[in-house]
Amino acid sequence: MPLAKALELAQEYDLDLVEVAATARPPVCKLMDYGKFKYESAMKAREARKNQAHTVIKEMKLRPKIDPHDYDTKKGHVVRFLKQGDKVKITIMFRGREQSRPELGFRLLQRLADDVADLGFVESNPKQDGRNMIMVLGPHKKKTEAMAEAREAQAARKAGRQQESNPAEEPAEA
Repeated sequence: MPLAKALELAQEYDLDLVEVAATARPPVCKLMDYGKFKYESAMKAREARKNQAHTVIKEMKLRPKIDPHDYDTKKGHVVRFLKQGDKVKITIMFRGREQSRPELGFRLLQRLADDVADLGFVESNPKQDGRNMIMVLGPHKKKTEAMAEAREAQAARKAGRQQESNPAEEPAEA
């Protein structure tokens, strides 16, 4: 269709003539409300950003001579981070004579990796970095899956609380 005819048609229907494929021969155009199209595409992009998850690396610092109870506490934090879908960087700090025994730190990191194997995997094997030994654990679940599970659990808890405060009338026994 000639350009003049297409522009006349667009004015008649109070729409815009938008070029869709400029490289095609002949160029492809479309009649549409361009303002509405831009608004809808912006809303889609905004919704996509809202559902997007940011990968966060949490850090946990340990010492080679850690007390069993302290180890359990730190392991609990690592478990929580992995359940939330975050990566965890575990750093073991060596001081003084501890630096001559890096195998202690290596064993501790291996033990921690084995303890949380069901929630995460070793993304970066333990490696010595000056006075520190570093290992990175990654979650088996993606951040978006973890966020969806958390929302479902929260909704279930909320529904449970509402049911406790407003119990349904029980049928009378005859």
